[in-house]
Amino acid sequence: MSSTIKYVIEARIEVDGPVDRNDIVGAIFGQTEGIFSSELDLRELQKTGRIGRIEISVSSHGNKASGKIIVPTSLDKFSTALIAAMIESIDRVGPYHARVSVEKIEDTRAEKRKKIVERAKEILALWEKEKAPEDDSVLRELEEAIVKTRVVEYGPDRLPAGPEVEQSDEVIVVEGRADVINLLRYGYKNVIAVEGVKVPKTVEELTKRKKKVIAFLDGDRGGDLILKELLQFSKVDLVARAPYGKEVEELTAREIMEALEHAVTPEEAVRQKLHVAEKREELPQEIRNYLREIDGTLTAVLISPDMQEIARIPVSELPTKISEEKSVKYVVFDGIVTQRLVDAAANLNGEVYLIGVRVGDVQKKPDNIKILTAQEIAG
Repeated sequence: MSSTIKYVIEARIEVDGPVDRNDIVGAIFGQTEGIFSSELDLRELQKTGRIGRIEISVSSHGNKASGKIIVPTSLDKFSTALIAAMIESIDRVGPYHARVSVEKIEDTRAEKRKKIVERAKEILALWEKEKAPEDDSVLRELEEAIVKTRVVEYGPDRLPAGPEVEQSDEVIVVEGRADVINLLRYGYKNVIAVEGVKVPKTVEELTKRKKKVIAFLDGDRGGDLILKELLQFSKVDLVARAPYGKEVEELTAREIMEALEHAVTPEEAVRQKLHVAEKREELPQEIRNYLREIDGTLTAVLISPDMQEIARIPVSELPTKISEEKSVKYVVFDGIVTQRLVDAAANLNGEVYLIGVRVGDVQKKPDNIKILTAQEIAG
């Protein structure tokens, strides 16, 4: 198995007829093809190495068959869950009725970390038993390094924090314990969490003593509310935000670095928030109605400038369909705004609003493309 595999989907299949492995493979690829965009096509994902070889074990019992389906993936949680649901949607194998149920999704990295920690304990125990007296200082340094990577409880409010939050001249204020853990994972040890919308006295007093305070918040409504509280009760020099639809706890090292590098002053953060609010006010009420209507349906609606519905299609067909409709102004859909979709919309006439569930890794955006999320519009 590739070292890049993050998750392994394990599912059970039952078929009302005698079938073999090849029959099930054919059903998996055949019945999942075209459900979503090509980015989630199983064959394409295998070609690019984002899912590994699908392992199937099956045995027959009279006129029935049952077995297991194993699918390793290097995709993120969101896409892995979609793949699992796609596989679970298979209802026939050949001429026979079938039932597929996902039993678990294993995080291989968690298992690997567990094994590494257990092995480290064994190594340390052996080292402690066999070490020479002069090795005492080495062990102390190792133990100290391990302690420093742990989350500490800081101040009277016992807030989750990094081990250097007190002595560092700069502090990063985040929302919760999971955010602290994620930043510690990538070497940011001067972090503290507010643990709720109300800003604790511990954070108020700590920020006033620091030369530089960065508020690093989720890209959602909750982040907006906490920012408002922080600006009212604490010292904040810069504001960094996770991309809309994402949380600090799930960001990669690169995403964290980019967010902190693009941190803005509190004044600019407020202006950006007002700009989003203005864009929200500019949108016709019908857009909100469409968002509520398509929520959870994986549907896209293409709308003209005079609010006439041009087309209603599956999200998987959106990148192709959008380039064929030059008069589109609003694209409201139950999916992710991707670079591929932005590129397809760039050729349309005039200003185009792409309104999805969240924003993916969009590196280039033409001036005529306006990107909003359902969460932003909801306010």
